Amino acid sequence: MPAKLSPPLARLIWILFSVAALVAIGMFFIPAFIIRPFSYQSPSGLLWAMAIRDRAPLATFLAALACLCFALLLWIGASWGRKVIVGVVMALVAFSAVMARLNYFEWMFHPVKSAQFEPAAASKLEKNDMIMAVRFASDARAYPIREMAYHHILNDTVNGVPITVTY
Repeated sequence: MPAKLSPPLARLIWILFSVAALVAIGMFFIPAFIIRPFSYQSPSGLLWAMAIRDRAPLATFLAALACLCFALLLWIGASWGRKVIVGVVMALVAFSAVMARLNYFEWMFHPVKSAQFEPAAASKLEKNDMIMAVRFASDARAYPIREMAYHHILNDTVNGVPITVTY
């Protein structure tokens, strides 16, 4: 049977485990909290969120690996309650590591798969409805704000030029 860790060593491992877990969980949750639909996002907040999001796949992997090593050390001789804590934290770390690799912003903003257009005379726009308009040469498109407010992003091609419309 493996020897139990000395109290100072166990405390150090708990601290390292906690720091690694906070890094892994934070690398997913901080950008997800800052970048969300229908809430104010400051330019500096978005800059930080995107910088964190860009580094999240590698950082969550390394932090999860460190957490796993520390969890294995803490598991030895731990009480049932502490094993539950280690297990729950490892589940959150694993969740964060997986989610950091997915484009969850597409789920939040519900992108339109393909745009469908009708002539202006046939549209059901009200007189006061606001639109976003794009024109390249003789080809023009209008995107109703009330639709874009929900979907936030749309990929389209105008006069052969691929564009992304966002609101």
